[in-house]
Order: sequence, then structure tokens, then C-alpha cells
Amino acid sequence: MKNINDVEIAIVGAGIVGIATAYYLCRKYQRKSVLLIDSRDPMSYTSAQSGDNYRNWWPSPLMTSFTNHSISLMQDIARESHNVLQMKQRGYALATRRPDIDDLLATLESNYGSSDGLLRIHTASASSAYAEPYNENWLSAIDGVDVLSNKELIQRTFPAFDSNVEHVLHVRRAGTISGQQMGAYMLEQVKPLGCNRLRGHVESIVRGDDRYTLELSTQEGILSFKADTIINAAGPYVGSIAEMLGVTLPVENVFHQKVAFEDRLQAVPRNQPFAIDLDEITLDWREDERIALEEDSDLSWLTKPIAGGIHCRPEGAGRWIKLGWAYNRKISQPDNNQPLIDDPAYDANFPELVIRGAARLNPKLKPYIEGIPKGRVHYGGYYTMTQENWPLIGPLDNNGAFIAGALSGFGSMGACAAGSLCASWVCEGELPDYAEALTLKRYNDPALLAEMSATNIGLL
Repeated sequence: MKNINDVEIAIVGAGIVGIATAYYLCRKYQRKSVLLIDSRDPMSYTSAQSGDNYRNWWPSPLMTSFTNHSISLMQDIARESHNVLQMKQRGYALATRRPDIDDLLATLESNYGSSDGLLRIHTASASSAYAEPYNENWLSAIDGVDVLSNKELIQRTFPAFDSNVEHVLHVRRAGTISGQQMGAYMLEQVKPLGCNRLRGHVESIVRGDDRYTLELSTQEGILSFKADTIINAAGPYVGSIAEMLGVTLPVENVFHQKVAFEDRLQAVPRNQPFAIDLDEITLDWREDERIALEEDSDLSWLTKPIAGGIHCRPEGAGRWIKLGWAYNRKISQPDNNQPLIDDPAYDANFPELVIRGAARLNPKLKPYIEGIPKGRVHYGGYYTMTQENWPLIGPLDNNGAFIAGALSGFGSMGACAAGSLCASWVCEGELPDYAEALTLKRYNDPALLAEMSATNIGLL
């Protein structure tokens, strides 16, 4: 066993959240002895599978505040780096065929209604108050949400959408980034400030009288060192690392998939925002296909209504598009020695299923059902989440262990706020009003538990 130099702060996990935590420890609090530990290259596991979208739309006002702060921090980075993270802001377009959206309006009212002008409802076929989503410049983008409740206005603005769409919620403070570019920029910034990286698998963490001892398996053998502070930012492995610290976390891993391909049919307009079909979906099958599926106990669920949330967006500067659908609810346990595509939930039929579903909102995608593009990229990653889909950020115990994890499908968009908040907990800095509600203490607060159970988890 070899010893390496002891450190002040050891961060387990070099995904986007771990990197962001190191960034704010070094940049905001001038910590000069920070070590990022991961058995893989930075941002090469779950962070590499990110959809790279961001939004401040959440059913929970707390999560709206959290993501609003994260977006502001990303904008700070965009300003100082000449937009190295490729930030764009066309918004999110959430579509529904439901005539009655009083529940959605109530949620919007709770999040946006308290500020003048942030909730705008358009019922006429033309509206001079509505800014169409054709400008992607985040510097000039507006905030709030526009509710389009006129079919003529919807069809003119979103011509690829199903003509039966009754309402579109156009969330404006939302768009896309390059999480990989943002992470690379953060690593460049912290390297000269005292942050180092070590590639190795954490085998054990033991608390001594005043410090933690970590043992890592590396290519050079077993390494040992001490750290004053441990930050658990291990993505889908946060539960395993917490167990080494004697803490059981209320988190689960769920595997979700996406597919990207070249849109040779030009079915999706290049200026279309990130679009989401909110409605429950029954997939369209030929009669013989439906009968065959119903007779198969493993596949019969495909003939029944499935939760909505299918999303589609133009991808990159070419003609590629990206589709996703978080319909899987089965818990997975990632294997550190296996690639992501070996997860049991990885489904080779997913490209066809998501195209079938996405064609309900965008009918021009239907030809791809029979001729799925051969050059497609089918990939997936883990949503590590609490039951209420709020992250866990802050102290794990009273001995100098912290967590920045359970960021589900919002890791890239929430990384800056998570990293900044975790750094503030470690360094005893100023905390936002919602800080304690994102720690494990929330499970001891009956009123907060009731609020969480009554709120939609905001999973898209």
C-alpha cells in the first residue's frame, strides 16, 4: 500500500456535479487542497449521457428557485468564457390536447404569478404580446411563461405539432447547453487553483479521530491518504459511498434512454424549442401487431396507456434530432465493471418506441417508424433520485462528510447550484432559504414531507 499526500477536501465523483463543487470551492472560497476522485475519466459516465437541457419550470417553487439560481450561475460562466458552454435559450414548449388545464395554470400561478408580467396567457389567434421562439440568444431572452390557448396561434408558431393540441406552455427561461464544454472549462479553471485529480476506485472510507482515511485501488495498486472533508458526488454510486460513511440514503437509480439521428425528412423545424408531449400516450399499432403484443406478458404493457413526457429537440448545427422518453420506472443497480448498455433496462426496441410516441405530437416523424435511421445513436444513463425528485445537498453527518447528489435527470442544469450550495455548506458560507430543505433533515419535517408528497415530482 502506498500513501499519497493528504488533502483538505476529497470529492468522490468527477461528473459534472463533482466538478462544479470543486469549481466553487476553489473559485468562490479559495480552497487550495481539493482532490477529485473517480475510477473513470471526468464526465465519462452518467454526465456523458446528459440531455444538456435546462429549465426553470418545476411544479415545486423550491425547485424553481434552485434551478433559477443554477441558470444564473451558468449565465455568469457564459459571460466570462465567451459562452464556451454554448448556451441557447429558445425555451421549452409543453403541449397538451386537454381542454381543461386549470391544474397546470394553478402550478404556473404559484411559480410565476407573484411577479408582474411573468405569466402571460394568449387566447387570440394573434398576440402582439407573444414573442415567438425563433431567437436563441440567451442574452436577449425573456423570462416567465407564455400559455398559448388558441389553435391558430399554436399552429402558426409550432407548425409541426399535432393539430389537436389545445394548449402550449412556452416556458421561456429554458434551453440547451453543452455540459461537456462547461465541465471542461471548470476543470481548466480549478487546476491552477489547487484542485487535482486522481483516478481510482474507492474501496473504503474510515473516520478517525479527526480525519477520514480513504483507500483506493488504482493501476499502481492500493493507495491511502487522509482528508479533513469528504464530499460524496458519486452520481449513481452515492448510496454506496454513503454506506461507507455509515449513512443510508433514500435514493434509487432508474435507467433512462435517448436516441439521436439525422432528420433527413426535415420533420422537426430547426427553430423549434425543446418540445414535450405532456399527455398520456397509447401507441399506434397495426391490428396484428397489437394482438401479438397483448399475447406476450412481457410486452402487453405497450398496448396500454403510458405516461407522457416524450421530448424532442433539434440537435447541433446539422439536421440531427434527439428524442427521449422517461417511461422506465424499474430500479437498477449500476455495475462499476459493466458498460451502461448492459443495464437490464436497456431496450433495443427503444428507438422504435420513442419514435412511435413522438410521432403523436409531431406526425411528420411517422415515416421513421417503418424505416428507423441506421446511423442513429442509442444511449442511456441513470437518474439517481429521491422519491420526491429533489436533490440531496449538504451535510451527511456531523463529522465533515457532505453530499451533492440525487440530481436525477437535471444534473447538468442543476450542477452549478448544487456545487455552489455544497461548497457553501463546507465552507460555512451564506446559504439560500431553501438550503436545509435539500438536506436529509427534510425527512424529519412533517410539514415539508406533506408538501413534497402533494407536489408533482417534475420528471420530464
